[in-house]
Amino acid sequence: MCKKLFLIVIVSIFNFQFSFAQKPFIPDTASNGELRVEEIMRLIDGNYVDGPDMDKMGDEAIKAMLKALDPHSVYIAAKDVQRANEGLQGNFEGVGISFQIVSDTIVVQEVIEGGPSEKVGIKIGDKIIGIDSIGATGDSAKNDFVFRHLRGKKGTTVVVDILRQGTVYTFHIVRDKIPIYSIDTYFMANDTVGYVRLIRFARTSVQEFEKAVKALKKQGMTALVLDLRGNAGGYLDIAYGMANEFLDRGQLVVYQEGRRTPRQNYRATGRGVWRQGRLVVLIDEGSASASEIVSGAVQDWDRGTVVGRRSYGKGLVQRMFPLEDGGQIRLTTARYYTPSGRCIQRSYDQGDAAYHQDVNNRYRHGELVNADSIHFSDTVTYKTAHGRIVHGGGGIMPDVFVPMDTMRLTDYFISLRGKGLLNSFPLQWADQHRKSAEVEDFDAYLRNYDTFGLDSLLAAAAIEKGVVRDLEKEAAEPERTAHSDRYLHLLLKAQVAKDLFGTEYYYKVMKEVDDGYRKALELLR
Repeated sequence: MCKKLFLIVIVSIFNFQFSFAQKPFIPDTASNGELRVEEIMRLIDGNYVDGPDMDKMGDEAIKAMLKALDPHSVYIAAKDVQRANEGLQGNFEGVGISFQIVSDTIVVQEVIEGGPSEKVGIKIGDKIIGIDSIGATGDSAKNDFVFRHLRGKKGTTVVVDILRQGTVYTFHIVRDKIPIYSIDTYFMANDTVGYVRLIRFARTSVQEFEKAVKALKKQGMTALVLDLRGNAGGYLDIAYGMANEFLDRGQLVVYQEGRRTPRQNYRATGRGVWRQGRLVVLIDEGSASASEIVSGAVQDWDRGTVVGRRSYGKGLVQRMFPLEDGGQIRLTTARYYTPSGRCIQRSYDQGDAAYHQDVNNRYRHGELVNADSIHFSDTVTYKTAHGRIVHGGGGIMPDVFVPMDTMRLTDYFISLRGKGLLNSFPLQWADQHRKSAEVEDFDAYLRNYDTFGLDSLLAAAAIEKGVVRDLEKEAAEPERTAHSDRYLHLLLKAQVAKDLFGTEYYYKVMKEVDDGYRKALELLR
């Protein structure tokens, strides 16, 4: 079986033709490389001193072969396929909660609306202490343990023991399809500007976006901020669908082309829901692939303003190929190009290690704080619809640069984050005060927040964990210290709001210190 899998993989890597309608191209004769691998496998199987683990060797050899191609062609073992594809498919089968592990205890952080857990009465802040009669605290309280025991086939039942304010309750939860949302929040930033944060490109992304825009239009939206920061991308056709929401009929959104992939153009249909209103797209160094297709189309057609920092730089298209054992290969079959003809894929000639360290290198070279430090590998320039100069070969350069705020990263802040206190402390406080009238809703929370003294309580909790401020160093950097403390104050306020009321309220608080968000509103004012 393993030998057969090797032959399939080798053929796949070197000879697949990209086409949704046709079968992969397979050669009539084996290559020298294929024959060498087969020969080595026979030698090992017949002569090695111990019984070799041929499946493990197969996995490692496949990874090594793909590594010789490009950083985005990858092998997914059969056992990992479902987990790897969940984010792209837009759903999984489970109980419908998100959780956080605090002090060796699994704490429910969010309950998905309409999901199995909400239906039986699970609440934010509940502590999971047992799953199917297995203890779920202490050493068992690990992410993998929770995933293995709570996820499962639709229609099956899991028994969960919950500790809620000193009382243990037992819930029988019937697993079901759980949606994975692409938009984690949207709201009106002011009377006329709507804000939508898209965190992934999945099968439901376009429908979610249209629903959000429809809701915001009813609230008076005449301008839109689309936040793609940190969005690593997803399906090419979904990226096309999102860009289509902003462009007029016939305008080129993107095209792809490869050695065995004839050029394929994707043009707007003219049926998008935001073709006329003002638009700002937020990107950063974490915006990749599909995010770059959308922002590149918006920029090339001068449809809106791209704000933030240079995007990741992934211009390769992968196609999924199933293997006989249930595994998959995501194989690069083409490059994509923006409407002006840009390929924004950055170089990977120096190998995987250098490629994946690129963002760190940008930070060291000062690019994330100074636009003048940016250098593109592609010296060819391109022009937008209005004749502005843009570049390829290394991501999308925004129209308006917003530097990273490094002033907030003091030693004290970094130590708090390293100890996990910026997650665990807000959750613990929220759990202890959920029944309080002072936090009965978000407005009450904002009114009463300054009376809670959370900054002092966090400082005391930090001391217990061995995190102590360097007062002498802070006195020598008063501006940085004050800036970081203000950011820490709002971050703590936002984290507690998230733990009490949901993700949307985190962003409603943090917008006060979000430089990209504030710049977008300034441009749309």
